Amino acid sequence: MGSRRGPLKSAVPSNVVSLVRRCSRTACGRPAVATLTYVYADSTAVLGPLATYAEPHCYDLCSEHSERLTAPRGWEVVRLATDTGPTRPSGDDLEALANAVREAARPQEREGTGTNGRGGDPMEITRRGHLRVLRSPDS
Repeated sequence: MGSRRGPLKSAVPSNVVSLVRRCSRTACGRPAVATLTYVYADSTAVLGPLATYAEPHCYDLCSEHSERLTAPRGWEVVRLATDTGPTRPSGDDLEALANAVREAARPQEREGTGTNGRGGDPMEITRRGHLRVLRSPDS
């Protein structure tokens, strides 16, 4: 006899994977805004901004669950500053990025002057990229 579900059905329904991390609390589907980590050695629960990536021993919480968080008796809750709004680059950020790109595109100037007139090591004859041609110590 065959399976009741049929050959193409799975026991767990499969949906498209979401790029938004969800709250770790059971039956809560809201987007996560904070990460909870337990420091067992110090009896401390640390609630901070959403971690860059999901860790197995950390819990992502939505805003409602992060506000209502309580710790076991005798434990301390440390709440780090969280920013629940999406961050957008400001005009200053964009200007700083543009200046950094311009600076990286400029040819590098060497400080000091050597006997070769290019600055740097007096034993250096020429340079190609990161490689240097050095004068023979005999000459």
